[in-house]
Order: sequence, then C-alpha cells, then structure tokens
Amino acid sequence: MGRAPTTTHPRTREYVAALADLIVRFGANVQPGQIVALGSEPGKEELARAVAESAYKAGARFVDLAVFDPYLKRARAQYADPATLRFVPPWYGQRVLALGEVRAARIVLTGPVAPRIMDDIDPALAGRDMLPALRESLTVVNERTTNWSVVPCPTPMWAQLVHPDLEGEAALSRLWDEIAHACRLDETDPVAAWRARLDQLTQIATRIDGLRLDSVRFVGAGTDLTVGLLGGSRWVCGRLETVGGITHAPNIPTEEVFTAPDPERVQGVVRATKPLFAASRLITGLTVRFEDGRAVAIDAEQGADTLRTLTQRDPGAARLGEVALVDRMSRIAGLGTVFYDTLIDENAASHIALGGAIEEAIEGESDIERANRSELHIDFMIGSDDVEVIGVTREGREVPLLRRGSWQV
Repeated sequence: MGRAPTTTHPRTREYVAALADLIVRFGANVQPGQIVALGSEPGKEELARAVAESAYKAGARFVDLAVFDPYLKRARAQYADPATLRFVPPWYGQRVLALGEVRAARIVLTGPVAPRIMDDIDPALAGRDMLPALRESLTVVNERTTNWSVVPCPTPMWAQLVHPDLEGEAALSRLWDEIAHACRLDETDPVAAWRARLDQLTQIATRIDGLRLDSVRFVGAGTDLTVGLLGGSRWVCGRLETVGGITHAPNIPTEEVFTAPDPERVQGVVRATKPLFAASRLITGLTVRFEDGRAVAIDAEQGADTLRTLTQRDPGAARLGEVALVDRMSRIAGLGTVFYDTLIDENAASHIALGGAIEEAIEGESDIERANRSELHIDFMIGSDDVEVIGVTREGREVPLLRRGSWQV
C-alpha cells in the first residue's frame, strides 16, 4: 500500500525523506540487525514513518516507537496530586537501560508540538515533571552503549511560534526550508557536507585542547562568567563513538565544540541571549548568578520559577555539566531565527548546561569521578557577537577564543 498519504507539498515531502535518511544513515548511523528506538509526538507521524522506512532499509531488526503526548502532561499538572508529579513509572527507565544492554540505536524527533500548552500552569508545578526526559538516558550516553541522534521535526504550531507573521501553511513551509538548510539537506550530498563540517569542528576542538586551558571566561552585556575546567576536560564536537566503535552524530544539526567543566569552579553572572523551553515552559530574559559552582540566584522575565524548581531536583541540578562554544558562521546563526527549540538554538550561540556532564568529554578516572552528576541537563544560550570568550591557560595566560562571534584560535 505504500506510505500513508500526506497533505504537505512536494518539496516538504522531499525534505522528510532526505531528513529521515540523514538521521538514520549518518546521525544515528543505524547498523544492520539493530533495534531502533524512535521517540516522537503527535503531529510528527510523517517523519516518524519515514524514519522507520529508512531504518528498515538500513537493516534494522525492529523499530520501537514511543509517542509522548504533551496534552497528557498538561492534564497531569492540572489535576494530579502535586506530590506525585515527580513520579516516573520504573519501566520507562528500565526500557532505556535495556536498549543499552542490546546495543540499540536511539532516534528522537524534537520541536514543540504545543509550545503554549503549559502557559497557564503554575510554573513551580511545571518544573516537577521532567517527562519525557529520563535520568537513564544520560546513563546510557555516558556508558556509550547506544548510537543515538536527535533531529528537529517541524509542526504547524511550532511554525506559528517561530513565524507569527505568516499564515499556517506559509509558516510551516518557511520552517521546513530553514530546518532543511540548518541540516544541510540543500547540499548535493548532505552526509559528505556533515562529515566536512565535523572535520572542521574536530580541528577547532583539537586546537583548543592544545591550549591547556584552566578556565573559560564569558564577558559581555550583563555577563561576566568564569567557568573552571577539570584537568581532564577535553574539547570534542558532535561526533561520538559507542563502546562498540559506531560513530554517530548525537545532534543534527550540530555546530558546537564542548567540554565538561569543573562543577565547583564557576563564578559570576550570566545573561541568556536567547529564550529557552524547559519542562514545556518558555523562559525569557534569564539571568543566573553562580558562586563556587552553584547557581545561587535565578531571575527571568518569564519562567524563573520553573527553572528554580528544576535546579532543586538533586544536588547537581544547580551546577554546570557542559560549556560549549559556537561561532557565528554556523548555518543556524546565519539564519537569524529564534527557533524556541534548544536543539537548534544552542547551535546558533555558545551555551552552558545545568546538570549532568557528558563523560566522553573527560579523560582520566579521577576527573570523571569529579564530573557533575544530575538527572537534569538543560542548555541555555549565552553567546552572541557582543560576548567575548577568553581562555585562561594553566599558566595564567589569557587567549581569545571567540571575538564578535569569530574563532580566534
């Protein structure tokens, strides 16, 4: 019977097929015989089906679809006993760990399908329910037992949020065009284009590693933040490898180089340069002050209570697990669009993340033990053309890293 009918125009259907193939064959790099876990939401059926087709063509043994409906999350926040909002059925996490045990591939489709759905919910309540995020996901990432990738899937309500000046179909078409450009689907060979870009980012990460930095400082309007590094912190890009040697790109698109900081050596104040979604709530005008590695003051024009609640989940939730640098030449930065989706926006600007660290960015068992531990991992963007990034070497020498958004290394 073939693929289920769609209402999208031909160019979008081409994007869907190309994006599905890219995420399967390059992003997650699905291997013959693998189980593929696919995470989706209502409204993303067309891309989910295309991913399944591509995965089976690549030799997948089984595609296991899990659909999370944000309207059920809203109902829970409205009517459930507040004391139960942190409860997660144990089989959710057991499934993720089981995927690691069988060395499965994991693919997640992102992008808000109902971005305003939690606007009238008490922000403190919204911050208690982290689903669909699971603490076990970071466990399998650090154990490197799955090859995984996350990719955006445009939807009508997301398109209207990003392009409120356009009507429905025009907004969706515009968002697809931008996502296609950011994902390099407009290249003759998107996979080759991504390999070349990741080669560039690997070279930059190697150069920064060669500086033997002790800390990184961000200085700009409303920002003066120093992020200390571990002795074993190493800079990597979005090209990781499983314990079985499967290379994969965790994010498509990806434009960053990142490392794991010392969670006890973060000082100063930082102002977010883009809005972000956390626990299905929009956070704008965010400012965070750190003392001895811990976020001690969180203020925002909107959504501060949600982030404050999230940072109280566990001892590591108020500390940093990632610092990432992004130059202004990234395809996403060049678009000048705010996508209200951290996967994309974090690749338009340098950013930091509250919560758990990615251990692949650390060398040495002693420093891995010092890495931040948390079930939380929330990125927020702090870079812009007006924020200078300076590296401080272990000898105390200052080295410019990014100036007006351009690499100086």
